Amino acid sequence: MTEIYAWGLGSGTLNNKGEWLEIWYPQPHLGADTTLTELLGQWVDKSATPLDSSTAKELSQAFNTAGFSAEADLLTQLAKGKGSPVICILPKDEGPQNVPSAYLKLQLLSNRLVKPHGTNLNGIFACLPNVAWTSEGAIDINELEQRSIVARAEGKPLVVNSVDKFPRMTDYVVPAGVRIADASRIRLGAYLGEGTTVMHEGFVNFNAGCEGPNMIEGRISAGVFVGAGSDLGGGCSTLGTLSGGGNIVISVGKECLIGANAGLGIPLGDKCTIEAGLFLTAGTKVQLLDDQGQQVRVVKAAELSGEPELLFRRNSQTGSVECLSNRSAIELNASLHAHN
Repeated sequence: MTEIYAWGLGSGTLNNKGEWLEIWYPQPHLGADTTLTELLGQWVDKSATPLDSSTAKELSQAFNTAGFSAEADLLTQLAKGKGSPVICILPKDEGPQNVPSAYLKLQLLSNRLVKPHGTNLNGIFACLPNVAWTSEGAIDINELEQRSIVARAEGKPLVVNSVDKFPRMTDYVVPAGVRIADASRIRLGAYLGEGTTVMHEGFVNFNAGCEGPNMIEGRISAGVFVGAGSDLGGGCSTLGTLSGGGNIVISVGKECLIGANAGLGIPLGDKCTIEAGLFLTAGTKVQLLDDQGQQVRVVKAAELSGEPELLFRRNSQTGSVECLSNRSAIELNASLHAHN
């Protein structure tokens, strides 16, 4: 093996058939030096399979011998837990092939080791099983009824928080310097930059997020990345690659404001504003106004993709969508986004 794209030591949950349901990697790694690459190359065949006690001990000793005592200690701790220890090694940045590789890639994102669109996630849905996320952890859907019967018999009813392919991010990763009002609305694989606040109505999907600092009171759909200093107002939406955006990568520039209940379906440049309640799609007809408020021409919103310092508003008399230069870019409250 000449190089390693990413790797991690983890602990996961198996169903009764011995199939992976989920895996937590406390310290995922992007890349590896020459010595570590040589060591891990000897374990590629065992990658993504449960490590029994003897194999885990052997690998731990190999880490110690090569001078990687921290990795050895981590694996020893994981092997003592209730979960099944595993090592996952990705020689290349290719689409996930199984549950361990899918969870490693999602945690690379949430640990800020890569940004959205910075790693290949092709085929991830086919890899991930639909799981019941409960007060007792991940449970196979087909095993949920029996587990519920046992739990009630013991006087500890099972609480099912969600049924989904993706768990909430905070059960695996809590990035430094963020505030999250409702953790259930942030999926694993979300990227939250330092200084970000996500309020109760805010939502961030996997392979999406914000650079930080940001105020997020709206929805960041899959594939969407929001630039530093931007504010997404309450109930606003962004079209992602899974929700109508097609192949167009929707993004929000720096220091933008998307008003409450507004929507975005084009890449937005820096220092732009969309007024509250205005949903801007690629095909929206927009009247361009000069500095005297006179119409210059009419274009589709897609033609303004990525252009900076624009203000989009709806004319209260005619109902038409207008665009003019935005000279009042927002500035976030610094004390509000200092989450030390």
